[in-house]
Amino acid sequence: MILINGGQVMKGYLNNPEKSELSLPIINGKTWYVSGDKGYLDEDGFLFIQDRYSRFAKIGGEMVALGQVESAIHKVVEDIELEIVAINIPDSKKGETIIVLTNRSLDQKDLKDKLLQNGLTTLSLPSAYFLVDEIPKLGSGKTDFGTAKNLAQRVSEIGTKYNKK
Repeated sequence: MILINGGQVMKGYLNNPEKSELSLPIINGKTWYVSGDKGYLDEDGFLFIQDRYSRFAKIGGEMVALGQVESAIHKVVEDIELEIVAINIPDSKKGETIIVLTNRSLDQKDLKDKLLQNGLTTLSLPSAYFLVDEIPKLGSGKTDFGTAKNLAQRVSEIGTKYNKK
């Protein structure tokens, strides 16, 4: 978890002491802001942000970065028109599973092989792909993860999976 300290850190949330206490812990006499981002420092002291903690799936006790799954798919599918969003949904056996919403039909077998060849682990492989008319977006053009999650849960319940192989 990336924590931020310094003069730029706010004093707290207006009229919300509970949220302030959770988001702004005091550690060794200093107030730190809990960013919600997962990252690491390399050997030269550079900070690398891996993803938001809200964008991780917990599968079989392991944390899987959904952004990493999306990046891996984009890397092996050379289609500039491809839009995807990886979503974690509850799974009775593994805790959570990853499904992908996409605006393009994908060959799951071929994609699985390419993802594994490019370093994605079997734990990180999506369990299903769903073809949707469009990936939900915010007014800014960024992916609307809340709406995408609701859509993913609906289509996974309906079972409109394609490319069952």
